[in-house]
Amino acid sequence: MLSGFGQGSQTDDNLVDENTILVQRTLRSGQSVRYSGNVVILGDVNPGAEVAATGNIIVMGALRGVVHAGANGDETAVVMAFRLNPTQLRIANHITRPPDNETVDMDLPEIARIKDGVVTIEAFQTGGERQGKAI
Repeated sequence: MLSGFGQGSQTDDNLVDENTILVQRTLRSGQSVRYSGNVVILGDVNPGAEVAATGNIIVMGALRGVVHAGANGDETAVVMAFRLNPTQLRIANHITRPPDNETVDMDLPEIARIKDGVVTIEAFQTGGERQGKAI
């Protein structure tokens, strides 16, 4: 385990640090990744697969399985995916799942984080101006 995790707050510019594992494959049903740090997946997380990390989780693909960021209680952890459609999403001790019978097709990656004690999902805009900042 590397040092540096859980110290101070993270910003969008600091989603990944030296305590990060890179998974270069799609996770299929029954497969799981658990890591004490950040996890970046270059592939999809299919239904029935699970990812748990004490830090952030970034999926460079579709997230359709179970994901738990900030597994040690870190409410500053985030989950980001190109297609964020998890079976269940947890950040620290907050648990959420998508509403029944509702599908949202986003053209932008989405990021889930804790805001005001609630899991909030919003579009993640890369580079330049980001959502929430003045244009």
